[in-house]
Amino acid sequence: MEAVNLGVFMLAACAFGTLLEHPASQVRQSIDDPLARRAIMGVAMGLTAVGIICSPWGQRSGAHLNPSVTLTYWSLGRVRRWTAAFYVAAQFLGGVAGVQVAAWLIGPPLGHHAVNYVVTSPGETGLAAAFVAELSISLFMMLTVLFLSNTPRLTHFTPWAAGLLVAIYITFEAPFSGMSMNPARSFGSAFAAADGSALWIYCLAPPLGMVLAGLLYRLRRSAHHVFCAKLHHHNTQRCIFRCGYAELHDSR
Repeated sequence: MEAVNLGVFMLAACAFGTLLEHPASQVRQSIDDPLARRAIMGVAMGLTAVGIICSPWGQRSGAHLNPSVTLTYWSLGRVRRWTAAFYVAAQFLGGVAGVQVAAWLIGPPLGHHAVNYVVTSPGETGLAAAFVAELSISLFMMLTVLFLSNTPRLTHFTPWAAGLLVAIYITFEAPFSGMSMNPARSFGSAFAAADGSALWIYCLAPPLGMVLAGLLYRLRRSAHHVFCAKLHHHNTQRCIFRCGYAELHDSR
């Protein structure tokens, strides 16, 4: 489920990226402003993220979609070691498979240099700025998820807050780093494009940022106040994590 969920996310990213950036696209020709195109992309991918998190499979797997998220919950004691290992492997597999399926469906336009398999790459501000940007957005995303998902009155807003941040980040942060937050997402695109020149940024900064967020949350509220590793727990789907959601529910 984690592999398919991220695969669907990458398929959507490739489709919307081609529609908005390929020079032969009618949408690209009608929208000259790159900020406007990024805003549309942000809304599309934010809603895609919300849809996946709230889908039956997203509810079942917890919809991590990201090795950085899984590693953070593992560091907080909510995901078992072998579960984390299989989740991370599935996420990388899904990232690669999603782009490959998109390449098969979309064809050569996805490989055009204006789209380039939606590869995430540093902007004109350079590698250091891209690294700091990725670390910062990852840290804030994880802090937001941890705070909302572990606050009884706010937990049901978690998917929407995550989607909103995805939309904002794509709109405003993408010029600095391409907006990844996700090693598996960046690896899937880099694998298809045979371009791993800056992949180390996206494999290092997001996990550091999110694990740091977990550490900060633990210092503030302790690891015992992380009740589960699911982003969406308002459902009847089975939970495979070290789950204390019933305790959160009882604390209302």
